[in-house]
Amino acid sequence: MKPRDVPDGRFSGKLALVTGGGRGIGLAIALQLAHDGARVIVTGRTRDDLDRTAQSIGGHALVCDLSDRAATDAMIAQAQALGRVDILVNNAGIAESAPLAKTDDAMWDRIMELNASAPFRLTRAFVPAMVEAGWGRVITIASNAGLTGYGYTAAYCAAKHAAVGMTRALAVDLGRSGVTVNAVCPGWVATRMADEAIARIQSRTGRDAATSRAALESMSPQRRLIEPEEVAASVAMLCTEAARGIHGQTLVIDGGQVLK
Repeated sequence: MKPRDVPDGRFSGKLALVTGGGRGIGLAIALQLAHDGARVIVTGRTRDDLDRTAQSIGGHALVCDLSDRAATDAMIAQAQALGRVDILVNNAGIAESAPLAKTDDAMWDRIMELNASAPFRLTRAFVPAMVEAGWGRVITIASNAGLTGYGYTAAYCAAKHAAVGMTRALAVDLGRSGVTVNAVCPGWVATRMADEAIARIQSRTGRDAATSRAALESMSPQRRLIEPEEVAASVAMLCTEAARGIHGQTLVIDGGQVLK
C-alpha cells in the first residue's frame, strides 16, 4: 500500500492525527493525507507498524493504547507539542462478537472504551484549538453497524451508534465554528478485522476460506469487500474546503449493504 505518485498539496500546512494509523484503514488514511500535503501523526499500540507508517510519510509515531486513559492523556500532550491538530481522524477500534448471554461486562467495557469513549476524549481535547483557529475537521470511522443492527454484536453496534450520535450532536454545537464533524461508516473492509471474521466463520461452520470470505462479500449488493483506499479517499474529501457544507453526516461506504 502506497500513496499515489504525484503529490497533492491541498492540505499543506495542516497537521493531522490518525488513530490506529499503523495498518489497515488507518494506514491508508495516513498515506492519503500525507500525499495531500498534511503533516501526519499516527498513533496506535504497535510500535513496528507505526514506525513503518511514519517513515513512509515523514510523519510522527506516538505509541498509545487508547483504552488506557492516562496513556491517552500523555499522547494528547505529545501531539499538542507538535502543533495544533487541524484534522482528527478517530479510526482505532476493535470488534468482538458473542450472543447476549456471553457478552460479559469486560467485553462491553473493552468495546465501548475504544470505539466510543476514546473518540470522545480525543475530540474533546483537540476541538477547542480548532474552534479558536476557525478551521478544523473531525472524522470518526464508525461502521454501518452504527446505523443498523447485526446479530451477536450488541456491544459493537452500541458503541458505533454512540460514535454516530456524538457526531450528530457535536455538529449542532459546532455549526458556526468553522469545524466540521462527520462519521464515515464502512461495511466489511479488506483488513485484518475481516480476516479475523473469515477465520471465525471457518471455525464455526467448517467452511473453507474462500467460502467463508464469500459469506462476508454476499452481505453487500456489490458482492465484494471495500478496499481501505476507498475509505481514505472519502476521509480526504471530507477534509477539503469544498466539503465544508458536509457536517454532522454519516457517509456510508458499504456497496449498498445498508441503504440509509
